[in-house]
Amino acid sequence: MNIRIIAVGKLKQKYLINGTAEYLKRLQAYAKIDVCEVKEENFMEPLNKRQIEIIKEKEAERIQTLIPERYYIISLDRRGKQLSSMQFAKKLENLAVYQQGNAAFIIGGPLGLAESLIGQSDFVLSFSLFTFPHQLMRLVLMEQIYRSLTIIRNEKYHK
Repeated sequence: MNIRIIAVGKLKQKYLINGTAEYLKRLQAYAKIDVCEVKEENFMEPLNKRQIEIIKEKEAERIQTLIPERYYIISLDRRGKQLSSMQFAKKLENLAVYQQGNAAFIIGGPLGLAESLIGQSDFVLSFSLFTFPHQLMRLVLMEQIYRSLTIIRNEKYHK
């Protein structure tokens, strides 16, 4: 399986850097995985709706250049579908079988993802109705991908 995680912004906190490095190391045994970061737009609040959309579209343009052809695109957005860990594992297993095992996960910046990216996604995934820091979601996503791949292999991590 080939997995690309495309995230807006660089990780800054040491615990997030260490955590994602740990899961990246663990994932290497299960899949070819790479993480790409795109520049986060600078802004000062308050912003109106139009300014927010312009910022998200600028980030979307950068993201777009990193989505490989023929990859199944999964965008993270709180309006997406929530799955259990078992359902997420089944989704990844089906991707491996029916979509040539190529998946691109997209994590937006602090303002979220542009509607243009949501619209071109094959699947929109939500981890919760809560709002989380976008940098933390990278760690959560990597852990859930790892968990799913251990479920697929019927390993003990999930228990």
